[in-house]
Amino acid sequence: MTAEPLPAWFTPPPGGWTADDMDHLPPGAPRMELIDGALVLLSPQTGFRSKVMRRLANALEDAVPEGVDVMHEMTMKLGRYQRPEPDLLVYRYEEGDEEHLDWHRMTHVPPVDVLIAVEIVSEESQDRDRTTKPLKYAQAGIPHFWRIEFEDKGPAIHVYELDGVRDPRYVPVTIARERLKLDVPFTIDIDVKALARR
Repeated sequence: MTAEPLPAWFTPPPGGWTADDMDHLPPGAPRMELIDGALVLLSPQTGFRSKVMRRLANALEDAVPEGVDVMHEMTMKLGRYQRPEPDLLVYRYEEGDEEHLDWHRMTHVPPVDVLIAVEIVSEESQDRDRTTKPLKYAQAGIPHFWRIEFEDKGPAIHVYELDGVRDPRYVPVTIARERLKLDVPFTIDIDVKALARR
């Protein structure tokens, strides 16, 4: 059995893939993100990830103040060779902002507008979600990072906040397994156990 040849578009352009190149992939291309100039194919999602992402997005949409929105599976351009795709993004916008008014066409959210980046860890994404991507989010100045892990008794939300005093890095705030209550970046009260309930 012979393997099918890779499609022509999969060949890197001269100088390698850039964040801008991601907007010119053909419609049939699989979902991908760009990490350090390398295309990373995104695996099919699990039932846990799908349910938690949908319910958490709904809970955050109920909590966000005016001028803040929630997107799932939307990329950010963090630099020429970085275009990661968090599972959820909470970002701010200004009313009357032309770019936001054209939100139905946007393909990325500028990192300067992002308040929270959320990653739901899967088996194949462990290293990226626990190490690589948080480092890049911190370097981009994203103030809050949440990492959601699957545990025997349900989801656990690991909450981090940017430490701006030293080199940009995240410091742990809390791990929520029952209920997540926060005052920043806005008032949040989420039933964590209910996120993955059948």
